[in-house]
Amino acid sequence: MKTTLYTYRRFGDRYVVSVANHAELSEAIMSFCTATGIAAGSITGIGAVNEATLRFFDPATKRYVDKTFAEQMEVANLTGNVSQMNGRPYIHLHCVLGRADYSALAGHLLTAHINGACEIEVSALDGSVGRRYDEETGLNMYDF
Repeated sequence: MKTTLYTYRRFGDRYVVSVANHAELSEAIMSFCTATGIAAGSITGIGAVNEATLRFFDPATKRYVDKTFAEQMEVANLTGNVSQMNGRPYIHLHCVLGRADYSALAGHLLTAHINGACEIEVSALDGSVGRRYDEETGLNMYDF
């Protein structure tokens, strides 16, 4: 199937997804999971971006500290999961980004703008996994 944000092919409970050049990665994955009805699963991928905002969670303040990097970078690894919160897909992504000097950045991925290609695999689970806000940690935790 083809949309403006991605194309994909299904293989049983797995989906191979090509995120469109210049698309915002988190938006594309959210749109894909909504359109396919995936309520729980895992995400892996690689690609290239020219801007990404990473987050670092500070447990002392229970807040994320965001930092944006505007440069061409390789997505050396994208790992995440899909769950549900407030009736919508909840996408939780972490990544390792390779810079031109061969150093790496890593963290929770908030946004990323594709510049080149982005190839991901989504493995859907049968069922749904919910999330709830946990006052003690300040995080949205699995709710079983």
